[in-house]
Parts: sequence; C-alpha cells; structure tokens
Amino acid sequence: MSLSLNRALGALAVVALFPVLQQDGAGFKVVKTIPVGGTGTSWDYALADAASHRLYVSHGTEAVVIDTDKDTVIARVTPAPGIHGIAVANDLNKGFTSNGRDTSVTVFDLKTFAALARIVVGGNNPDAIWYDDVSKRVFTMNAVGSLTAIDAVKNTAIGTIPLPGKPEFAQTDGKGLMFVTIETDPGQVSVIDTKAFKELKHYTLEGCAAPTGMAYDRKNNRVFNSCSDSKTLSVSDPTTGKVIVTIPMCTGTDAAAYDPDLHLVFASCSDGTMTVVRQDGPDKYTSLGNATTKAGSRTMAYDVRTHKAYLAAVDRQPRDPNAPPPAGGRGGRGPAAVPGSFHVLVLQQNK
Repeated sequence: MSLSLNRALGALAVVALFPVLQQDGAGFKVVKTIPVGGTGTSWDYALADAASHRLYVSHGTEAVVIDTDKDTVIARVTPAPGIHGIAVANDLNKGFTSNGRDTSVTVFDLKTFAALARIVVGGNNPDAIWYDDVSKRVFTMNAVGSLTAIDAVKNTAIGTIPLPGKPEFAQTDGKGLMFVTIETDPGQVSVIDTKAFKELKHYTLEGCAAPTGMAYDRKNNRVFNSCSDSKTLSVSDPTTGKVIVTIPMCTGTDAAAYDPDLHLVFASCSDGTMTVVRQDGPDKYTSLGNATTKAGSRTMAYDVRTHKAYLAAVDRQPRDPNAPPPAGGRGGRGPAAVPGSFHVLVLQQNK
C-alpha cells in the first residue's frame, strides 16, 4: 500500500515541522538475552503481563511463558497451531491464544498452563487478540476484515462483525471502548463498543500508511499507531478522530508500546532498531532516536512495571553472496534462521 501524492505531501509537511533528535533511543540497551529454543523459527505477537510477572511470546505452534523476575521459560502452551497472539484474563484465571492455522482460539489455565477448551472463530485467520475486562469478552482481529467476540466466562463465540479493512492490533480504554488498527489503505482506527459489540465509528489516520502496532494512553486519551509503509508514528485523538502529529520512525514496524510513568512511546522494527519518543504533553512529542535491537525483531512487548521492552529474535545463517535476489525484487526476510536459536531480547534504560 502507498499514500496518494496529496497524503504523502501532507505527511511530509507534518514531519518537516517536527523536531527529530538523533540520540540513542533514550538510553535503552539490550541488557539480557533469554534463550527459548524449540522447533520452528516463526513468531508474531508478545504480551507482557505486569500483574502476574509473566511474558507470553508466540512461537510457531506454542505460547512460550516466561517468568520476568527470573527471565526463564516456565511453560509452553499447546496446542496453538499457527499462533499469532495471546490475551490474559487474570480475573478469570484464563489465557487465550489466536490460532491462524485452524481458525481457533485455545483457552488455557493461567496457573497450570493446561489447555481448557478450543473455540472455533467465525472469521478466518484470527490474528491479534485482546481481552476486555469490562465486557468479560475476548476479541479476535481476523485477517479477512472482521472482529469476533468470545464470552470469556463461558468459552463460547458470541458472533462476528465486519470491519472497514484488515485489522491488526487493539487496545481498550477500561470504560467499554476498544480501538482497532485497520491496516489496509487508508490506515484507520475503528472504535468498538465492547458491550453492545458494534462499531461506533472509524476514522482515517492521515500520514499513516499500513498501521500495524498500537498503544494507548488512557489518561490523555491518545492512540499511538506505528505505520509500516510511511515509517511514521501516528498520534491521534479517538474522540475527535483527528491525527495530532506524525513522527518519523524506524523501518519495518509491527508493534508499539506506551509507558505512562516514563511518558515514552516505543515502536519496534525489523531493521534492527526500536524508536523511542518522549511525550512532553498530550499533543507534543519529541523523538529520542533509535535503540539498537536485532535485525528481524519487529514485534515487542513492554512491561510497565519494570520498564523493560522484550523483542523476539533469531540468529541467521550467513548470507550467500552468490544467491539470486528474491523474486519480484522483494527484499524477503533475509537468510534462513539458525534452528533452535529463537530467543528474547531484554531492553532496559541505562540510567
């Protein structure tokens, strides 16, 4: 997807007015590597649950559970064929995985990590997944352009509604509203009433092409979207549907996060960096540059308790200089991953 000429010029105009400081990503550095191993080298979303001191990372056909006090793997949740994301309902002692390969959701116990149920989702290829404690419902963002609601108490699917495009990530405001990223052109945010299970409205993210990651500031009611094609971080007001500012960021993003205590916004990218932006006020932001991560580490989870970022990563085979370029001029994902090398990078601020 690409921006139209007018939208591109508009985005550049906003960016040109925005101060970009070439710093070191607010001093965030890789301080530790958590080995995960296992078979397969694919992954998608990760979730840091500050309340339980747990990190959940999707990996191939399992959800890897990591104790963030000890930084060690304590469980592997299966079955999760083609897992994309993980959601947790601590009030119900349940976790949920979205499984793209068989269009299902696996329900598991948060204490024993044993599978409790499998729920068939009405929309094909459930991608991101989110739990809303107001409605006691789990929502899957389906790649076909729909949203499925699940009764988290009864472990039953409620229904599926259409969305204006392909959804990516979601966030809730704690008051019954959910914001969903719409990745397809034009980039949008869909606003959902979680109790009524209906879309209230959607608005366009001007200057944001192919939004993927999303984070939310509940205090100031600001939505943050990391935009892959335009390489920008978008800040919008979901009440008015207006984009406040777009900020230049790293290349190949797939996740965003927000720290309300440090007033920092993060976006992780496959180019081996993580952009860090300081929130000076609800409508004012300053780029603090990029922290170094690892090539391919496009997804991220952030723990607001410890102020640590977690990025999935693999080691790569040496690049063959004689190998032909990918078909169609595409860049591809680079050399093949080293089997069993899956791990998690831990980034923390150097104070």
